[in-house]
Amino acid sequence: MNQRELFFRHVAQTSPAPLTLEIVKAEAARLYDAAGKEYIDLIGGISVANTGHRHPAVVKAIKEQLDAYLHIMVYGEFVETPQVRYAQLLTRHLPAALDSVYFTNSGAEAVEGAMKLAKRIMNRPGIIAFDHSYHGSTQGALSIIGSEYWRNAFRPLLPGISHLKYGSFQALDEISADTACVIAETVQAEAGVIPPSIKWMQALRQRCNETGTLLILDEIQTGFGRTGKLWGFENFGIVPDILLLGKALGGGMPLGAFISSKERMGTLMDAPVLGHITTFGGHPVSCAAGIAALDVLINEGMMDKVKEKETLFRSLLVHPAIKEVRSYGLWLAVRFDSFETNKKIIDQCIEKGVLTDWFLFASDSLRISPPLVITEEEIRTACEVIISSVS
Repeated sequence: MNQRELFFRHVAQTSPAPLTLEIVKAEAARLYDAAGKEYIDLIGGISVANTGHRHPAVVKAIKEQLDAYLHIMVYGEFVETPQVRYAQLLTRHLPAALDSVYFTNSGAEAVEGAMKLAKRIMNRPGIIAFDHSYHGSTQGALSIIGSEYWRNAFRPLLPGISHLKYGSFQALDEISADTACVIAETVQAEAGVIPPSIKWMQALRQRCNETGTLLILDEIQTGFGRTGKLWGFENFGIVPDILLLGKALGGGMPLGAFISSKERMGTLMDAPVLGHITTFGGHPVSCAAGIAALDVLINEGMMDKVKEKETLFRSLLVHPAIKEVRSYGLWLAVRFDSFETNKKIIDQCIEKGVLTDWFLFASDSLRISPPLVITEEEIRTACEVIISSVS
């Protein structure tokens, strides 16, 4: 059997039609398959490879940590230098109220931890999320996903969950003294890059203040420079009570985190002790990789050209068949008339050496979330391929 056949036989599948590309090498914004074919990567591992695939500084940090130690103890028991250094680095670039980091294995686990933290602190029954939101596929995260299509097959889910219309001022009245937390994406990702207005985000923050409700912002896709700023909430002039990170946090290695104040995080330490625990969360190799990735993201000025690259994409993605281009930083959704049209274009793009995909809640829209290191030449080439695939 070849690798493709073995893939279908032994690797648990998530859909009837996976892409099945056999990638053997990745570098910067390029992927290479087993046949030697080259692809411009417009997905970036779903906003994971923000600093590019295999950035030399990240690879170096991983190798150095490999020479020191791998996993040595369940998270939180030993003083592991990569965890300490990364927590310190993250909080140095966050508001003072976000000074305590709990590392997890993934973004979905960060969501779970944040939901537990909110319940532990608030002792209230209600959790509010938003329609067309995506927060992960574990039981708790699935309960707050904003689509019944994905929720229904796995009921019963967590009780006390309400879903509101994202961006609606009227909906904010539903946040009450019974609401433990509101969980929102700073920019909706799988809805197809849907940013709220600044006024709405500020009104959401104000309503949470009025009702004593914790505001949790999911920046698992929005963070790490995707919007042109390090954190998406910086675009809106607010600060969350709990911040969720993942995807690019590990520089290509698996890593997530929920971040809040030291006082709030302290509630997980007792009554019961070990109120939240993970074996591999904050793995030292992942943390070492993340430190290097955040360093290069900041020090190499990768965010400085995000808006310029966004403008270039928008200027080139013009065609009568394109119904709309939504964007927020180096993150775009190109909308067509249907999923069927979009899927044909995606398939042709892949055939022509440009890797893209669709959005879970916006299947008529083509995804563009490339590594931030993508060059102007690569953008022009990718857009030529997209436009040539439309007709």
